[in-house]
Amino acid sequence: MAVSLHHIVVDAHDLPGLADFWCRVLDWRILSQKPREVVIGPDEFAPTGICFMPVSDRKTVKNRLHFDLAPDDQEAEVERLLALGARRVDIGQGDRVGWVVLADPEGNEFCVLRPKTSLISFRDAPS
Repeated sequence: MAVSLHHIVVDAHDLPGLADFWCRVLDWRILSQKPREVVIGPDEFAPTGICFMPVSDRKTVKNRLHFDLAPDDQEAEVERLLALGARRVDIGQGDRVGWVVLADPEGNEFCVLRPKTSLISFRDAPS
């Protein structure tokens, strides 16, 4: 039996607002907008998208699943995301990590990684 990942579903209060934020982050677009769901993706033929679904309760703990973004320039990307409405968060990651933890406008954490070339040299650095 074959199976594929269709959507990653994110609980949200402001579906259009959060969908718009992630469209700007990923340079994606809204593929479907209904009262109880908004779906975004790179295009209508993409095998996987993100679906925002309404919830009434507020987020209270760290996400059990999060996105890792891999930019060419970590510092520039963090600044761009902060300008879009993300904010820095501390989830106990410490100072000696190769990623920056941010949260989207509804508090969902995500990471901005160092470029792969710098990850190799960071891993090999002495502790």
